Amino acid sequence: MILTQPLVQALDAALKDASPGDHRIQSIVRVAGGDINRAYCLITQQHRYFVKINGDDSAFSMFLTEKRGLELLQKATDAGHFPETLAAGYAKNDAFLLMHWIDAGDKQQAGAQEALGRVLASLHQRQTDRFGLDHDNYIGRLPQINAQAANWTAFFIERRLQKQLDMAGYRIGAGLKTQFERLFRRLPELYPSERPSLLHGDFWGGNYLIDTVGRPILIDPAPYYGHREMDIAMTMLFGGFSERFYAAYQEAFPLQPGWKSRVNLWNLYPLLVHFNLFGDNYLNQLKAYIKAYI
Repeated sequence: MILTQPLVQALDAALKDASPGDHRIQSIVRVAGGDINRAYCLITQQHRYFVKINGDDSAFSMFLTEKRGLELLQKATDAGHFPETLAAGYAKNDAFLLMHWIDAGDKQQAGAQEALGRVLASLHQRQTDRFGLDHDNYIGRLPQINAQAANWTAFFIERRLQKQLDMAGYRIGAGLKTQFERLFRRLPELYPSERPSLLHGDFWGGNYLIDTVGRPILIDPAPYYGHREMDIAMTMLFGGFSERFYAAYQEAFPLQPGWKSRVNLWNLYPLLVHFNLFGDNYLNQLKAYIKAYI
């Protein structure tokens, strides 16, 4: 899809504000950018930039909260492990999020997976006293409610699972809803308590890069303070992480015993998200995962 002239002008203006000496766009190239947004590489005389574009009604809000989340995570780490955002804007029915371009390297290059494990552990060591966040954001294109709570059980049920079940409505089926109600009653006895950790929030194998010098870059976050096993569990939902990643994480910030037995419990949330985003293909997996905990 060719970008509209108003959108190109808005991007040029955003680049002028961010980089006054290097803002004129010389070419625009379509690149891979996930299932939700269109993505492009903007090339100027001196630099390249990455831009996400989306025409949905909620896209501008989605990009504003993504920018805010990336800035939050960037401040929480020391070595630039999150993309630097330049601007979120809107022009001619399209919202955009503009950031610096990152050259991707090999995810399995020497030391990369270990570095990634240590970065995630460092993020999780940023802890606070309440679960949630001071603002709501998005998981994919779905609203993610982060109203704060002192109790993880209440937060996970009310802000995560129940919100997605409400969104699914009748499509989820009465039997599975009843199973979730049984799970809610049992949940407090199923996991060890921990202080709330700062989470990436959508940490699957497609949401990180390893740059050409081996530095991990975490992208597309949905951050909040939560039980850190949430991020760990999601790494095991779709793959993309090596044993070296888990060993390095464990060395830096050991997980509590039995964490592997809780992976499918925490992954009920991203599976419900995927059910609401992409349809019934995730229904059987949801049924299989919940069975072990009720």
